[in-house]
Amino acid sequence: MLEIITSPSLSARHGFFTRKGGASSGIFSGLNCGTGSSDQREIVEINRTRVASAMGVPLSNLATLHQVHSAQAITLSAAPSDRPQADAMVTATPGVALGILTADCQPVLFCDPTAKVIGAAHAGWRGAKDGVLEATIDAMERLGARRAGITAVIGPTISQGAYEVGPEFFDAFTSSEHNTARFFIAGTNGRFMFDLPAYGLSRLKAAGVGHAEWTGHCTYRESDRFYSYRRTTHASEADYGRLISVIRL
Repeated sequence: MLEIITSPSLSARHGFFTRKGGASSGIFSGLNCGTGSSDQREIVEINRTRVASAMGVPLSNLATLHQVHSAQAITLSAAPSDRPQADAMVTATPGVALGILTADCQPVLFCDPTAKVIGAAHAGWRGAKDGVLEATIDAMERLGARRAGITAVIGPTISQGAYEVGPEFFDAFTSSEHNTARFFIAGTNGRFMFDLPAYGLSRLKAAGVGHAEWTGHCTYRESDRFYSYRRTTHASEADYGRLISVIRL
């Protein structure tokens, strides 16, 4: 049985899918939708087909990207047959489902219900810092959206209590961007804990969207519900599954 997290703030059909209800086994156990993982390709396709069905579209209408932690946002009029290299996409075409893959990074779904424009972004710390959220909003505006009419929801992502970083990360982040020390708290042994969703929300609000929120789910803390790159690294596992978050008109 699929488990789908939704937000009442998003009027378009959408879902932040957990790992429950999938066909994968072993370290990928559950709904692994990552074609870039070492999971069996035919099993990943079964999982993605289940997601597409839950969203009411054929698998061919589920658009995903070759994500590279960039600030690149593309505009789609139809689901491409390949995976374009980018980290965000927008559309005004009904029936095209936008899918973002994550395993600790922020999946962010956008909707302007009046303009009937949607977007989806993969926003890790690097993408968010480089402007992927703002690029998504800009691309939505080019399709007729108004940023004050846009709602943006951050789905399951790593929370501050699980996101330890070194002093070099803190120094690089705070030296290049004004007033970002507020997203860090002191950890142990001179390290810091970074609040990725709070940083994402601050960027969205500064960009002028009408409403922004986080669902409040931490990918690291709930191993039975979410995949986590960091948790996999700490456990010295060979690979990890990818969660999918989808929105469609």
